[in-house]
Amino acid sequence: MAQRTLTISFRCCALAVGTLLLTGGLWLLCDADAALTGRILIAGYGPELPVVQDLAKAYERLHPGTAIDLEWDSTVRAIHLVKTGAAQIAVTDQPDPALKTTQIAWDGIAVIVNFANPVREVSSAQVRGLFSTQITNWAEVDGATARVEVIPRTSVNNLTAGFQNSLGLTERMAASATPVRSDQKVLSLVSGRDATVSYISLAAALKAQEDGISIHILTVDQIDPGEATVKNGRYRLRRPVLMLTAIQADPLTESFLSFVHSVDGQQLLRTMFVPVEPSVPATVPSKVQRVDPSSPSYRSPSPLSTSP
Repeated sequence: MAQRTLTISFRCCALAVGTLLLTGGLWLLCDADAALTGRILIAGYGPELPVVQDLAKAYERLHPGTAIDLEWDSTVRAIHLVKTGAAQIAVTDQPDPALKTTQIAWDGIAVIVNFANPVREVSSAQVRGLFSTQITNWAEVDGATARVEVIPRTSVNNLTAGFQNSLGLTERMAASATPVRSDQKVLSLVSGRDATVSYISLAAALKAQEDGISIHILTVDQIDPGEATVKNGRYRLRRPVLMLTAIQADPLTESFLSFVHSVDGQQLLRTMFVPVEPSVPATVPSKVQRVDPSSPSYRSPSPLSTSP
């Protein structure tokens, strides 16, 4: 009887110690997370602005002692800013050997035509031909007899480099108009002219179709663009969305990157891109007020942020 009492007492003691250690460990983790303070600067110049803004605001709400500033402009040298320490994160689609690369999503790239255009499917080679000088008439791809009008995109847009890399386009792309920066302007031009062709982010193209804008997304190499085919690479027109940091990033930067890869962060990314993390619910995140991404320059309007 005495031996049994001793055994029970030992087990109770061990359980109490284990509970105390677990509670203490969780308290330390929570305390360390809650103790995060300071600010970081994220620099970029591409179409990722709206979703990066959402991520910054969501992170600041979770960590009241922090501030995420954004510097976004077509002239911003984001990678250079990180290398010099002026920024902590550069958003781009090209890695740099001197910096740590973290992929946060895929951006599918949709080739779009006017809805009246009978062409519905093309090959990768035909897409290259349409955006070079090799194919100049829609009849060459089983369309109507009409001259191809290419709506070019600006070279400072990350989308352009991703599109060219996906297709292996090395020669100068054809252009029938002045290069366009915003997806909204491209949609307006393509929906208003029967013989036009251009490319935009897949999410923007799908949203335009839902809104009844008169465009059609072309199937490429018999593969329909969608989340699954972009993620597994069967749909080839895609670009990685990357965050570049110093090799030894500070704790606040590492914490922000961890949030981006969390379920909540990937839900926010899903509003524009294809998440890289598996099993991310398809629910739409809570409403977040956004600024107009077409503005020429933007810095985070967080009350905790101070713009120089």
